[in-house]
Amino acid sequence: MRVAIFDFDGTLYSKETFQLMMDHLKHHPEYSSRYRQFFRSILPPYIGSKLKIYSEKKMRARSVQAYLEALETFSQNDLENFFGEIAAKMHGDMNQHVVERLKEHVANDDYVMLVSGAFTPLLYAATQQMPIRTIIGTEIPYKNNVLDHKASISHIQGPLKTEKIKEILKGKDIDWKNSFAYGDSHSDLPVLELVGHPVAVQPEPRLLTVAKQRNWEIL
Repeated sequence: MRVAIFDFDGTLYSKETFQLMMDHLKHHPEYSSRYRQFFRSILPPYIGSKLKIYSEKKMRARSVQAYLEALETFSQNDLENFFGEIAAKMHGDMNQHVVERLKEHVANDDYVMLVSGAFTPLLYAATQQMPIRTIIGTEIPYKNNVLDHKASISHIQGPLKTEKIKEILKGKDIDWKNSFAYGDSHSDLPVLELVGHPVAVQPEPRLLTVAKQRNWEIL
């Protein structure tokens, strides 16, 4: 079985999910007051990452956690509606070249996966019209159908992506040599290196350098 693994931010979706999430909260007619709490929480790790005294990985994970903390009291239904509003803003910014590739893989009977650090309900809402077999994202913890904003979350990024991919595909006979992976960032390398056909999509400079050195396809 061949797989085709797609990243979301900067790949299937041409922009950055987290920036859109921030803007949505900041200008929301009902919840905008929660933005200040969120911003205060992420400012120290953001500054620390720019000063190189706090890792970018930790900064991203802290930002995701802080976003959920700002949504405390949300029920599961509230969150799904909230992320549905954000997803509705994404549809015009999907990378159509990548969407066509995804459809080609489906037509070729490849096992299509979406793997991203974005929240799972947002990924489902944004791609509900796409024939994706498996979606791996950052799961949201609930307690009695209400967001458990104090629970620690496992932000899907870097090597954790490959762990989750292998976990999902455990027991399946995968033809890795003839499989594909699509990503835009240097942090996607662990996933891109899993397959025989890695594709760098609008790659940021560090990934572009690697892609050229290794003669990977650049889309």
